[in-house]
Amino acid sequence: MNFTLTQTFQYLIALCSLLSVLTVAVCGQQESISQSETSAAAPTNNARGALWKDVPEKVNVGARYLFYLHGAIVENEGIRPVSPEYGVYEYEKILDTFVNKGFTVISEARPRGTDPSQYAAKVAGQLNRLLKAGVGPQRITVVGASRGGAIAILASTLLKNRDVNFVILASCGNSSVYRNTKVDLWGSILSIYDLKDVTGAGTCRRFFDNSTGVSRHKEIVLRLGLGHGILYRPMREWVDPTIDWANQMWR
Repeated sequence: MNFTLTQTFQYLIALCSLLSVLTVAVCGQQESISQSETSAAAPTNNARGALWKDVPEKVNVGARYLFYLHGAIVENEGIRPVSPEYGVYEYEKILDTFVNKGFTVISEARPRGTDPSQYAAKVAGQLNRLLKAGVGPQRITVVGASRGGAIAILASTLLKNRDVNFVILASCGNSSVYRNTKVDLWGSILSIYDLKDVTGAGTCRRFFDNSTGVSRHKEIVLRLGLGHGILYRPMREWVDPTIDWANQMWR
């Protein structure tokens, strides 16, 4: 077949155009695949944590650990008890709130009649297992509510580590738990309570003043008028400061 010069040029131009389209399509596809792979491999900042009843056998030293110690009503009435004054104690929702924030949560429903001092020794042992496994103390937070807060205070006294975080929720007061034990707080301590709490829970100032191992402390007094009821649900007024306290890993 004979082509004129003009036809030859037209053929070459068409061929070049076709090659250009194919090149763009292939490169675009490769770029899309590359971006997809990068996105799939990229870690997420909102990764869900995990829930355990005890310290896991295989300890992830890079995880953020949060112990949650519930109030006495769960001991006496089960994992979703109802108070006539404050309503349902949403124990499982509280745990799930912290798991959704990426924490490895360790919590169990204590059996009826649990001795606070003995359980505090158990918690201190769990904390020591994490520390001995290589978890940095600033990655560990113990959150105790009411009776659970008293247990956390006793565990802090036993552990004697200046850098483990403790959040004490409506737990300082004239509790019988403290009568036979000299409280000596250690660690980074946040206290939260509601001004209208009529159970006797209030400021932790006397413990702060008389303790020898507190690296830093802060107290938040809520004015919600809910008293002890603030503990019964994962309310942002205490959950958000707790998460902020646990995440301050710059120390």
